[in-house]
Amino acid sequence: MAADTSVEILQKVLENEILQTTKVVEEHLDAEMQKLDQMDEDELERLKQRRLEALKKAQQQKQEWLSKGHGEYREIPSERDFFQEVKESKNVICHFYRDTTFRCQIMDKHLTVLAKKHIETKFLKLNAEKSPFLCERLRIKVIPTLALVKDGKTQDYVVGFTDLGNTDDFTTETLEWRLGCADVINYSGNLMDPPFQSQKKFGTSFMKLDKKTIRGKKYDSDSDDD
Repeated sequence: MAADTSVEILQKVLENEILQTTKVVEEHLDAEMQKLDQMDEDELERLKQRRLEALKKAQQQKQEWLSKGHGEYREIPSERDFFQEVKESKNVICHFYRDTTFRCQIMDKHLTVLAKKHIETKFLKLNAEKSPFLCERLRIKVIPTLALVKDGKTQDYVVGFTDLGNTDDFTTETLEWRLGCADVINYSGNLMDPPFQSQKKFGTSFMKLDKKTIRGKKYDSDSDDD
């Protein structure tokens, strides 16, 4: 009998919470509808025009990005090309790779996906063995390394897989989060809530990552990672 009473009380509490939530939503919709009702035809037309202009501007920006090679992950042949590509775009991610390094192939897979998703950023790859001057200038000692460039300046690095959990099995979402920390992509998630597959698996050293990499603080490494 007591159990039945508890269930009834719980049901009433849940029903009350649902009714309260529904009431809040309805009040918000009513307020929005009232705003629209109070607008005259000229105001509605101006609102429509502003939205059309915003859509047009967004489409023009998209076409401009695509014309500059955004939307795909591609290889550039030389150091000279790197400087030209960086000059053309606000946000650039360049993967310095080596053919004989297996982890570079893993990075390629994730960057191919992200290049299509984040057309606001240019995704490139450059053979480190064919760009010794650039590697020395950027102090690239670990392969793979991602150079994260904003407004023509290298602001941050993803060195090896250290920032990705020191595992070959990191997800595309984890890399996306790391790039979002450097502000080189438009990241829609919560930077303080990284999408790690298993926090326990990555250990305590990885859990401290956000303090040193959020929003483009520089990361260097003197180790070698093949």
